[in-house]
Amino acid sequence: MTTAVVFAYHNVGVRCLQVLLAHGIDVRLVVTHTDNPSETIWFESVAALATLHGIETITPADPASPDVFEQVRAATPEFIFSFYYRHMLPPALLALASRGALNLHGSLLPAYRGRVPVNWAVIRGESRTGASLHYMADKPDAGDLVDQQAVPILPDDTAHDTFNKVTVAAEMVLDRSIDALVAGTAPRIPLDLKLGSYFGGRKPADGRIDWSRSATEVHNLVRGVAPPYPGAFTTVHGSAARVLRTLRDQRPARGTPGTFTIDGGDILASCGDGRALRVLSLEIAGRAVDASWFEQDRHSFPSSPALLTEGEGSMKPPSSPALLPGGEGSTSLIPQLLREQAGSSTPPSPPGRGTEGEGSTEGSTEGKLAMTENTTLKP
Repeated sequence: MTTAVVFAYHNVGVRCLQVLLAHGIDVRLVVTHTDNPSETIWFESVAALATLHGIETITPADPASPDVFEQVRAATPEFIFSFYYRHMLPPALLALASRGALNLHGSLLPAYRGRVPVNWAVIRGESRTGASLHYMADKPDAGDLVDQQAVPILPDDTAHDTFNKVTVAAEMVLDRSIDALVAGTAPRIPLDLKLGSYFGGRKPADGRIDWSRSATEVHNLVRGVAPPYPGAFTTVHGSAARVLRTLRDQRPARGTPGTFTIDGGDILASCGDGRALRVLSLEIAGRAVDASWFEQDRHSFPSSPALLTEGEGSMKPPSSPALLPGGEGSTSLIPQLLREQAGSSTPPSPPGRGTEGEGSTEGSTEGKLAMTENTTLKP
């Protein structure tokens, strides 16, 4: 029976571990993470699955430690697999696998090597992404490709929607490749890294909306960091706000970029290209609001950004503010945003993926996110 050690976390880790077990692989050790109590854990547990099957499981803080090395060596693995594990694995550890060490990365390599590739693909407006099974090398996501599976990204798909598709793609790729790996007939296709791209991690602070961008760019950011990720944020009437869902709209922008307008009961946000976005889900100070909140309170707050109306008398009569119950985790980012505005430290970023950059931490440039497939922007 073929032996393996598995480093895994998140839904991809759960599904891919199930694939190995279904194919009769003798998984002798599972290395995973202890869930962070400061994170919203919306995904399945690798540790729970391993325990169910009686597989020894460890959760080291550092997979490069001597103790982990000895435990992996004692398991005498033919293969080492990494499925959305959050840390890079050192070469000496990978060398313990007599037949190879492989990783599943959430992109169509060599594109989107590095951290939180699913979020980056959505933020950058890609129309497709996928999952790639490849050998691990010294550089992240740079080893020979075995197989990959593409999935579409629809114009209004969120990163969460896309991640769910990538999870299925990862399962498909591993399921159709594992027998060939065991037989020694699986292909090894060198990656030409010059034809690809590399992205770093993202932090929650990277979700701040730059309203000078086009409506499409803002829409892509909103869906790329929408819950269960920290969400895109801005300031409305001087209060921290999260813009959680938008749709592109044919109506033109009214006012300067960042202006919120009420039109026919819809909240519209003006963007830098003269187009408006329809805001479908908005939280202000941790509470979900709709157009009636603006109508009720428009004279009570300084306008930052300004609130415009269609014209004198065009709004419905003021009614009690429609304060809808917030969704799961709806208030989680507000204290962080307020601390940010007060000049305090940045909030902790969520988890992502493992050794190949998918589970790494976020941290970066404009439009960045707080998630990685293995480390930060945890899906």
